[in-house]
Amino acid sequence: METKTILNGVDTEKLFETVDAINGQPGLGKFQFRAENKWIDGGWNRSTIQDFYGAGKEDASREKPYVLNNDEPPVLLGKDQGANPVEYVLNALAGCLTTSLVYHSAARGIKIESVESSFEGNLDLRGFLGISDQVRNGYENIRVTFRVKADASDEQIEELIQLAQKRSPVFDIVSNPVPVSIKLEK
Repeated sequence: METKTILNGVDTEKLFETVDAINGQPGLGKFQFRAENKWIDGGWNRSTIQDFYGAGKEDASREKPYVLNNDEPPVLLGKDQGANPVEYVLNALAGCLTTSLVYHSAARGIKIESVESSFEGNLDLRGFLGISDQVRNGYENIRVTFRVKADASDEQIEELIQLAQKRSPVFDIVSNPVPVSIKLEK
């Protein structure tokens, strides 16, 4: 009888099978994620996310798209129909660091009881508004605080947090320049 090893909600047997498959066929590790966006009104726009390419083929397994409303709070002239884009960046970073921490913990056989985190980013609107070229348009800095309960020492938890940071795709995206090309389609 076959038994599965589930740790922290992660099927570690499948995790290691995935790692082995990508080691054997590096092309399986190439993914393309996509989002479509449509402006609605003012700062309000809506993104839909559904299909993607990964593991060597187009994936259309999602029956319904994920719908994300982007807007601004009233103080920034929005209608508050959703989080603003820079808040979504914090959400993406939170999700990716947490997932990285949990997956790598499971791979190391460390049971996680709970993970909570706080994310804060400072942004000066003078950049976005074109008031000062001396001010970044985006976050000046982001601070992350983790609270982790696990069957591990503080030293091991610190190591896992460092590993999550090292392996998180979103941490890499926000920490290093990524080439972005923009074109007008007619």
